[in-house]
Amino acid sequence: MWKTHLNFSIYVDKVLLGIMSNSREKELETLNKITNMQKDLLGSLYSDFFSSTPTSSGDTKKDEAIQKEIDRAFEEGNDFNLNLDDTEKEMDKVLEEVSETEEKEKFSSGDPVKDANEALKEAKALFAADKNLPQEEEKSDEPEEDPMETLDKLIGLDTIKSDVKELTAFVKVQKARKEQGLKSVPVSLHLVFTGNPGTGKTTVARIIAKIYKQIGVLSKGQLVEVDRSGLVAGYVGQTAIKTQEQIAKAKGGVLFIDEAYALSQKDDPFGQEAIDTILKAMEDNRDDFVVIVAGYTEPMEKFIDSNPGLKSRFNKYIEFPDYSIDDLEKIFYMNCDKYDYKVDEEVKHQIRALINAKRLEHIDNFANAREVRNLFEEIITNQARRVSTMENPSSDDMMAIVLEDLKDEVKADTTENKTEETEEKEVVENQQESSEVAENTAD
Repeated sequence: MWKTHLNFSIYVDKVLLGIMSNSREKELETLNKITNMQKDLLGSLYSDFFSSTPTSSGDTKKDEAIQKEIDRAFEEGNDFNLNLDDTEKEMDKVLEEVSETEEKEKFSSGDPVKDANEALKEAKALFAADKNLPQEEEKSDEPEEDPMETLDKLIGLDTIKSDVKELTAFVKVQKARKEQGLKSVPVSLHLVFTGNPGTGKTTVARIIAKIYKQIGVLSKGQLVEVDRSGLVAGYVGQTAIKTQEQIAKAKGGVLFIDEAYALSQKDDPFGQEAIDTILKAMEDNRDDFVVIVAGYTEPMEKFIDSNPGLKSRFNKYIEFPDYSIDDLEKIFYMNCDKYDYKVDEEVKHQIRALINAKRLEHIDNFANAREVRNLFEEIITNQARRVSTMENPSSDDMMAIVLEDLKDEVKADTTENKTEETEEKEVVENQQESSEVAENTAD
């Protein structure tokens, strides 16, 4: 569109020069025609940029005001040079003048100037795209915490912290040796995380990604978290494409695959296709791509052993043990501090008892920190229900967790205990009745 208008403007200028040899009257007559043509051209230009609808706004006052501004801009010598940057500046100037007129005339909400603003933004975006200008990424004003400090602040996980620090030190030294021309021992950066849910596997994986970036073995240090559903598609051939998309996102960082053993199932070509695609990416991008697979201990060991390609690339295991009761209690109070809640002293022993009861209840599949988080959410939900009945609750009221807020949990725990006691009592009574019947029979 711009080229058409600009070529036309050049043509007009040539015509203007050509007619200067004619008579004065003919010259003026032709000049008036050209002037009108240029006004029409300018109006068309405004229409193209400022509206996707016909140029008429449906309001005579509005049309006259805009046309008046166009006429004035033209008469004052705004020649709209052929340079695109100059043209854009002139358009900004005229648009500002039209906006001022719009404010004075109190136009209604359907004013085309509003459309002009949006259209101009789109035009500028197109100019930027045409010039292939890089888009600046938004940066947080807050400085990032050192990943090692973040690791040290985690509750518990002492053996994990030690393993990560040892791995980091080894990788760092081998990289330094290589840079100084010394022989370095090949080390696989890919890891296997094993353990129950809620033991901090994802959190530690995110920290390791940042540590790897810090020591220079990864360029970006981002973590992309997926499971089987994020890699496997429903049709043959699509799984490789879907998996490659996740790999592309993770390049320069870590691809974290939770419950990775779900990819290796009997008679499952889709899962195998995902595994093959990941193994190829690990080989092709060994200098700037890390994979961490995670899941329950036994299934993960079988998963790695089931494929020679996996076994050769994943030789470093980190076992995440269950949290102790003390650590789980610390996690509960960490959530309280984070969200401004305070637990009454007489309630604290009851919370510890609840955590212990939940752990015993789900001894084979206890979700650790996740279970504590759920308990915290249940308690603050009860607290919110209680506080909402108060007429004018104070800040202290809204922060306090009291025994009443634990009632549902205590009631559930008590009910289970009573059920067990009742069952035991019934068994004893049945045994006594059987003994009495036996004695009577003997007599």
